[in-house]
Amino acid sequence: MSKNYYDILQVNENASPEIIEKAYKVLAKKYHPDLQTPENKIQAEEILKEINEAYEILSDAGKKHIYDNSLAEERERKEKQQQQTYTNAIPKTDYTREKESHLKSQQKLLYEQQLQREKQYQEELRKRQEELAYQECLQHARQKAYHDAYIQDLKNRGYKIRYKKSLKDYIKGFLTLIITLFILFLLWQIPFVQDYFFNFLQQFKIN
Repeated sequence: MSKNYYDILQVNENASPEIIEKAYKVLAKKYHPDLQTPENKIQAEEILKEINEAYEILSDAGKKHIYDNSLAEERERKEKQQQQTYTNAIPKTDYTREKESHLKSQQKLLYEQQLQREKQYQEELRKRQEELAYQECLQHARQKAYHDAYIQDLKNRGYKIRYKKSLKDYIKGFLTLIITLFILFLLWQIPFVQDYFFNFLQQFKIN
């Protein structure tokens, strides 16, 4: 991993979202191209680009979680490489072999713990999303129940409820009228219908 976003924003890895945001604002103002001399403007633009990239990751809880995991994996990989280099540099004895086996067991345990934490995080995230969806559905149901009760109360008091028609309602009514006229036109083309209509008019005139 070539970039450390915490180093770019000059904050600790345990920094709160407020501190991260404050550090971003200070650095963004410091390296804003409009505030630089002509010879430093290009360099400031590159630095500001990295600052924006770092803030985009660290200000988003989901992206920050993924980045923190990748950062931890990178450090663990470097530690493994250093340990492997050290192990290869000395003669292997029963003690060193036992130590290597112990280290591998620890690494495996750490990896399993990391996977478990990731699963717990995903499960908690899923539960939060389900809870938010449930709350939204419950809020919508409450609003609808309150609205229906209010309308029913007005009707009980003798008020006439008139709903303002939207453009969609007018379009639906217009289409319904067109379809009805078209069906009547098709029926009029049937001789039986014409004969029935004329006979009905004649009976109406006679009466």
